[in-house]
Amino acid sequence: MAQALDIDRWNLECDFNNTDHRTDLNGVDRLIVRRGQPFTISLYLRSASYQPGVSSLDCVAETGPQPSEQYGTRAVFGLSANINTSRWSAAVTSPPGDMVALSICSAPDAPIGRYTLTLGRSARIEFILLFNPWCAADAVYMDNEQSLAEYVLSQDGIIFRGTHKYPIKSPWNFGQFEHGILDICLRILDMNPKYMKNPGKDCSGRRNPIYVARLLSAMVSNYGGGDILRNWDAQTCQPVRYGQCWVFAAVACTVFRALGIPCRVVTNYLSAHDNNGNLVIERYVDENGKEIAKEMIWNYHCWVESWMTRPDLKPEFNGWQASDPTPQEKSEGVYCCGPIPLKAIKEGELTLKYDAPFVFAEVNADFITFEKKKDGSTSKVIHDIHIGQMISTKSVGSDAREDITHLYKYPEGSAEEREAFKKANHQTKLLKQRQNQGLHLTIKVSSEMRKGCDFDVFAVVSNATQSNKKCRLYFGSCGVSYNGTVGENCGFKDLLNVELSPGQERKVPLRLNYSKYCGVVTAENIIRLRALLLDYTTNETILSMRHIVLDNPEIKIRVLGEPKENRKLAAEITLQNPLPEPLENCCFSIEGANLTGGCVISERLASSVGPGQEAKVKIYFTPTRCGLRKLVVDFDSSKLCHVKGYRNVIIGK
Repeated sequence: MAQALDIDRWNLECDFNNTDHRTDLNGVDRLIVRRGQPFTISLYLRSASYQPGVSSLDCVAETGPQPSEQYGTRAVFGLSANINTSRWSAAVTSPPGDMVALSICSAPDAPIGRYTLTLGRSARIEFILLFNPWCAADAVYMDNEQSLAEYVLSQDGIIFRGTHKYPIKSPWNFGQFEHGILDICLRILDMNPKYMKNPGKDCSGRRNPIYVARLLSAMVSNYGGGDILRNWDAQTCQPVRYGQCWVFAAVACTVFRALGIPCRVVTNYLSAHDNNGNLVIERYVDENGKEIAKEMIWNYHCWVESWMTRPDLKPEFNGWQASDPTPQEKSEGVYCCGPIPLKAIKEGELTLKYDAPFVFAEVNADFITFEKKKDGSTSKVIHDIHIGQMISTKSVGSDAREDITHLYKYPEGSAEEREAFKKANHQTKLLKQRQNQGLHLTIKVSSEMRKGCDFDVFAVVSNATQSNKKCRLYFGSCGVSYNGTVGENCGFKDLLNVELSPGQERKVPLRLNYSKYCGVVTAENIIRLRALLLDYTTNETILSMRHIVLDNPEIKIRVLGEPKENRKLAAEITLQNPLPEPLENCCFSIEGANLTGGCVISERLASSVGPGQEAKVKIYFTPTRCGLRKLVVDFDSSKLCHVKGYRNVIIGK
């Protein structure tokens, strides 16, 4: 007759288990394991001893407020001779005695979240179960250790901003293993409307990374990494609005990685926002080239990719899936986007789930510009622009940029691209032929364009016809935000009589003065240059547009002392004021995973910093873990905002 084990006390062996499951970065004060992988706990018996074939133990694993075997949120199992990693199972791995080493394994498709495990009549333990990209039977399995180190375990990264001609590395601290972050991520799952409506069904859905990815896309739209997530939690789960796309993407990446789904932030330069689904972006300008109505073209837009299988689709659609957590358009009644396989976008398979047409348009939409004249008439403007340029992400194992455009689209003009457009019914791109007008207009820039300096930019007009040409050239500049919102002018020329003989080229300079652009550029430092050329002979209008990014000064970071675990260090940080005016209210801030205790540490300067002078501070911090860490620095002041810098620091034991 089977004898139930009489358990007196137990040891969850958190140090060993968490390390074995690669969750020890969350701490070892509680049990955090990954699905489909065994973990071992020690049971100390009150009476009798464990006897193989005689002793029994009833095990019940439950998650959510309404655990149910039907929903897969409750599992009942007993002792087996060996662990079965394909389902919930338990086996004793120690010899007979009054101490039992009990090995337990969850199913590789078990719902993630907080669990209660009841052992017999007296033992009740709690643990957290996460996705397991190291488990071949898990839907998020990734067979590359270097990629796993980057896309799951790395707590910092690089987000690319700027323009496609001048990408800028922006460091980011994801901090998914910092104290309290995992709890906040699980709480986000429990605050979603589907959980509120049917918690049992929602918790069951958490077995599926497709469901979780879609849910996170909707939830992160309202909440913002590390510090932003803490603000959300501290404000009783009220939305914390940080409206930039890279913040939404970075926060989503934090949550995906915290839950065990491989994830990366990507940047699409010249990204389209097609709000009517026709794959065409229409822009209207006045006779000076100033926009008066348009659909959005973002200088860049960031979203995330997560790695998973797609059993709801063909096997060729497994792998990277795009999700866009920035609220733009509603999908199934809520602001969310994805996940959609990159392969579906590349092949023009727009009927596949989820939100393929919107993402396809972000990287492939056609762009048409119309000029609206004073008399109310409109005419099409010749303007050559290509949507979806230089799609970028951080390389595995380095801070270099990896170009992943080829994962989203075929080479321009190729037969494969044409086939994808046919599938997507992208008629405007199929019919479009490159216009080769006789007049050519381009914009060229100076090699150095530093914030605080005056510099020249150039409109270059050339006449490839056999006739004399007489034209009007308007050449202007204005501030613009990363999402294409246009600000005030910061300098222009309007030349009414530009004459060009056959084969002639003219280079028209425009001086950009700090005194004019300082008040119109945003913290992004982007200036839009636009040149509009009207051919009086043919009445054709040509538009050329270019975005430039002003260089911020370099932040110099020096770590004083030997970087060692749990040793107080100082970061000496300097920045030279490049502006012809003083900087007021100067403040340096630092943060870094396992460097600053999950906090942002700030130091404010007591006095202003004059032109050419250095702002200099020492900020102290204590690393808590060895390894390669990224110390991220932010400088803010009255005239120079959110200047970023970073230094990779190797922390020894």
